[in-house]
Amino acid sequence: MSQKPSIAFIGTGVMGRSMAGHLLSAGHPVHVFNRTREKAAPLLERGAQWHVSAGDAAASAEIVITMLGFPHDVEETYLGKGGVVERAREGALLVDMTTSSPLLARKVSAAALARGLEALDAPVSGGDIGAREARLVIMVGGTEAAFERARGVFSLMGKNIALQGPAGAGQHCKMANQIACAVGMVSWCEALAYGKRAGLDPARVLSSISGGAAGSWAMTNLGPRALAGDFAPGFYVKHIRKDIGIAIASARELGLELPGLECAQELYDKVASKGWEEFGTQILYRLYTAL
Repeated sequence: MSQKPSIAFIGTGVMGRSMAGHLLSAGHPVHVFNRTREKAAPLLERGAQWHVSAGDAAASAEIVITMLGFPHDVEETYLGKGGVVERAREGALLVDMTTSSPLLARKVSAAALARGLEALDAPVSGGDIGAREARLVIMVGGTEAAFERARGVFSLMGKNIALQGPAGAGQHCKMANQIACAVGMVSWCEALAYGKRAGLDPARVLSSISGGAAGSWAMTNLGPRALAGDFAPGFYVKHIRKDIGIAIASARELGLELPGLECAQELYDKVASKGWEEFGTQILYRLYTAL
């Protein structure tokens, strides 16, 4: 029986750690790099191999997966000197699962192609819960051949997996997702704040409305956390602000106005001004209760 493909996993934060863990559990040799080694410790204890840089990890694997924070991290990791594109093995498959810009995804894909590599942009949705339970939504941009090559690995981390189109299409789909998420966060925070101000029990209101037409994944999963004062990050405020900025910029390039998203941007800017960027996105509810 042939050994399963070796995988370099770069970025073992809140979501990446769980995602890489599923690959280990499935029997893949996993090579890891993270800027903070301590965050990779649980994976190292389970047999993952540590590397001193993203480039070193990439040079050791047939498939390279990145789960990073910001577009500038993606650009540096892939295109910087000694980075993934430069150091990856001949014929390697590069998969960026960071939420980043469509333009950068196309840039990385072109650089990979110039070296004879395949690349996919494959951002995910589902937060820390989806990552832990291997139920992520995976939105993919790239060629059909590269997608089929990655499908088995994707199935270890997610359930809803779809090729959206050529390079950059995965990121465009994720922008659509983030638009819905960001504006949706405003809606349920306002609904619960209204219920509380009207003298109702917000938890009871949440129970009533989350199962009807107003319901959403975020309301069901993040609403209870917000009401309990649990603002630990499943998805950071700093990351939703980054995603909102990318989405608004992309929409402007397409000649589209998004007033609802601009409202969400203004509210999350207020959240950030209070020093809450390292909390989860559900801390938006605290903004309303503090009014």
